[in-house]
Amino acid sequence: MSGKMKNVVLWLVAVVLTVSLVIYQRATGPTYPVRGKVEINGEIVKYKLIRSFMGEKDAPIEIEVLNSDITGEIRFKRYKSHDEWSTKPMTMLDGKLVTTLPNQPPAGKITYFVQLFYKGQAYPLNSDPVIIRYTGNVPLFILAPHIFFMFLSLLFGMRVGLELFFRNKETLYFTGIVVITLFLGGLVLGPIVQKYAFDAYWTGWPFGHDLTDNKTIGSFILWVIAWFMLRKNKENKVWPIIALLGMMAVYLIPHSALGSEIDYTKIENQPVEQNLNN
Repeated sequence: MSGKMKNVVLWLVAVVLTVSLVIYQRATGPTYPVRGKVEINGEIVKYKLIRSFMGEKDAPIEIEVLNSDITGEIRFKRYKSHDEWSTKPMTMLDGKLVTTLPNQPPAGKITYFVQLFYKGQAYPLNSDPVIIRYTGNVPLFILAPHIFFMFLSLLFGMRVGLELFFRNKETLYFTGIVVITLFLGGLVLGPIVQKYAFDAYWTGWPFGHDLTDNKTIGSFILWVIAWFMLRKNKENKVWPIIALLGMMAVYLIPHSALGSEIDYTKIENQPVEQNLNN
């Protein structure tokens, strides 16, 4: 295989590995919707219970059903609160059972159950409570480049690993790109995104326990060390491998795990707002 063809193949492999890791992280994260289906009177009802909502409106909960005799209700309360459980009926609208969960401040959470009814029989959709976290609006011109640079950092990180074992010609160059893109995406734009979403620039160590912040700075430090080590010795493989393994471990940890949240038990006991007209 020619050098040019090998380079193309390595890039293709890097793209596949990167996309796979990103999909895995998103799909296993605490903000990924809970999906499932239940059979009611011969009808298969599919549902998606959201676990993240951006904006200042109430969060919509919708279940598509064909049988208008099927009804539903939602039971909810603020997560980490002393609230009593509240119950709201779901309304049939355009072939869907719909209701809303009251909006919360950024990082506020609500835990909820949904169940459907047909001829007096209950069909719970979730046996474990679903927890939805609210975020503020993040402008696309901030969010898009943040995602872009984070994706690039992972892509070039994967390319570093492949370069080490199959070419070892541009390892230092690729490592430098990882450092730059991770810095821009994670340490410059990341805190700005967090400020819009949760009204705080940084909630990792030493100010909090946000795992996203902590793993970002940890990964960045490893790549900076790897870059300096490669400048001293371009044949060094230990630190680039350590940095790549650290980055892969970061993406294997579910996105938003141990993220920002409001503990309502530690602030005034203001009950969750209810809007029974929706």
